[in-house]
This record gives sequence, C-alpha cells and structure tokens, in this order.
Amino acid sequence: MAQQTPDAAPGGIKLSGDQPIQIDSDKVVLHNDAGTATFTGNVTVVQGATLLKAGSMVVYYVKGGNKDAANAEPSKVSAGVAGAGAQDIDHLEVSDKVYVKSEDQVATGDRGTFDMKTEVLVLTGSKVVLSQGDNVAVGCKLTAQLKTGEAQLESCKSGQTGRVSIVVAPKNAQKN
Repeated sequence: MAQQTPDAAPGGIKLSGDQPIQIDSDKVVLHNDAGTATFTGNVTVVQGATLLKAGSMVVYYVKGGNKDAANAEPSKVSAGVAGAGAQDIDHLEVSDKVYVKSEDQVATGDRGTFDMKTEVLVLTGSKVVLSQGDNVAVGCKLTAQLKTGEAQLESCKSGQTGRVSIVVAPKNAQKN
C-alpha cells in the first residue's frame, strides 16, 4: 500500500521551469532520428537548486521540437542539454545509482524517470531513500509531484504485507 511521507512539501524536491538545465557527462551519443540523447559516465544535471546525478541518462526530446538539439556538436553539450531548452525535453530516464538533491531533501534509487510536462519524478529500486535532515523514509518506489512538493513512497512488497519504514527525528534532539 502506498504511504505518504510526513511533511514532504517544505523545501521539497522541485525544478524551476524558468531556469536553464545544464547536463555534463563523460560521453553523449545523439540519435537524430529517434530524437534522443544518451549521456553516460558521471552524469550531472543541474537546474537551479536541484542536482541530479546518475551513471547514465536518456533525454527524450519533444517530437517536432528543437531539431538543432539533436544536431549539436558533442563539445557543446555541457553548455546545456545539447543546445535545447527545457521546454524541448519531453522526459528523462536515469539509471545506475540515481541521486537527486533539492533544497533540504535528498532521494536515491536505482533508476528513475522525470516527466517535464507533468513534473513528476519516479524513483525505483531495491532500496529507495528519501531524507530531509535527520528524517529518513525507505521503500522501493518514490513518486514526487514537483509542482506541489507531495511525495508518495511505496513498499517493496505488494499487498498489505509490504511496509514503508520512516524514521522521524525529534525537533529538540541534540547533535553530537
């Protein structure tokens, strides 16, 4: 059963649609006909206060969008999504140790997708962790609505036997 994490909205994971996206990686392969770009090796994506890291990422461009993006030179890719604006990206697929940090929240998983239109981030894996300060939630599927800051974490087992684990630190706890 899906369970919601407490107080996920304050300072939650979010993107800023009005800010540029910068992607850096060890290698990029542009697929003109498919309208995709595959980034591999130490992939880093930055937009505003949000940082995403992964071993690999596939960017799917909007069909009929900016065709110059697919024709950009590899040396120009780190300047920002192969020359395309965020509005030209349909969605991203990331894999291989995914890490997302925004404001005071961090989420990790094995793989994920991000839909640019709906601003929904989905992280999955054998252990998906969402943390905010000392508060930690663990499950196997995180769905984050970036527009609203709402996060839903699902257990690793289907049915009513599956459980989500959440540790909430008291506000007055002393730090060593």
